Formats: sequence, C-alpha cells, structure tokens
Amino acid sequence: MLDAFVIYTTAGCLAVSFFFSSGDNPRWAVRSVDTYAAQCEKCSKWRVIATQEEYEEIRSKIFENPFVCDRKPGVSCEDPPDIEYNATRTWVIDRPGIPKTPIGFKRSLVLRRDFSKMDAYYITPTGKKLRTRNEIAAFLEANPKYKDVSIEDFNFTSPKVMEDTIPEDARKVNASGSGRKGKASKDAA
Repeated sequence: MLDAFVIYTTAGCLAVSFFFSSGDNPRWAVRSVDTYAAQCEKCSKWRVIATQEEYEEIRSKIFENPFVCDRKPGVSCEDPPDIEYNATRTWVIDRPGIPKTPIGFKRSLVLRRDFSKMDAYYITPTGKKLRTRNEIAAFLEANPKYKDVSIEDFNFTSPKVMEDTIPEDARKVNASGSGRKGKASKDAA
C-alpha cells in the first residue's frame, strides 16, 4: 500500500515511526516516536532525521525546500535507504508545512492504544501539557515573557496512521470491535 504516500509526493513525505519489539504487546507498549524520517523527492528513499528539531525544520519548509538525500552530509541518492517502509514498525505520515515548534516548547505525538489516530500536544517550557488552541492562547496571555510567540506557531493536526503497518494483534482487536469502548471513554485511550 505504498500508494498512500502519493499524498505528499510533490514536496516529499515526512514520517515518524514507532517500534515495538516482537515480545511486546503493541496494545500496551509505550507508543511514542522512536524515529523521524523524510522521503527524498528525487529517489523516494527514506532518510532518518537525527532529531525532532531537525525534522520539524524540514517539515516546516518542505514546500519551499523539498527534502533530498544530499541534504544529509555524505549521503546521496546512490546510497541505500536509511530505513525501509515496512510493517516491522508502525508508520505515520505527517502533514507537510506544519510550523516548527517555538523555542522552549515541545510538540508531543501520542499514538492511541487502538492505533486509530495520533494525538498532538504541546509541552510548555514550564512542563504543562496543552491540548487545544484555547489552552495555548490562555498560556501565552498568562505568560507575557512569551509575547513573541504566536498562536499560529502551534498546530494540532495529527499525522495519518498507515494502516498497513499497524501490528496484526491490534488490527484483529480493532476488527472485532472489542478494541473500542463507548463514546464516553473514546478519548481516554
């Protein structure tokens, strides 16, 4: 199902992935990002991006400056990919053009237990987790030292979970319907 990547081919694809060791139960394992990657616009090979900050810089400028292999020192399209897209890890494709997280803040992505989607949060320099634009606005208003930070610098758009990389155990539970609880507890995952 590699065609799912065509969504962003005009400006390259960006992905984050989650790795579960074979002994882990993916429904209960910690579901945080372990690898950032960008797909080369020229050769379509995936390149691991060393840090979240570097990844966010690439993502924020992907339309003006599409990612290519030679942006990584000593790497070219002739080299093998750093990482292969496959089901050994759960992949999610991020939206291009999301602004880089303001200095001092951290964008946190959490994969839901049922693998249905990711939730995006921002952690403030004081350690507070903010879940909505209203919470961001209130924080910025209550903390004048961040007056140079714009609410436009925050985006809660969630990456798309690539269904063909969801662990088989989780797909079976979701298909049987037992992975979902009633509407009232939907966001508790």
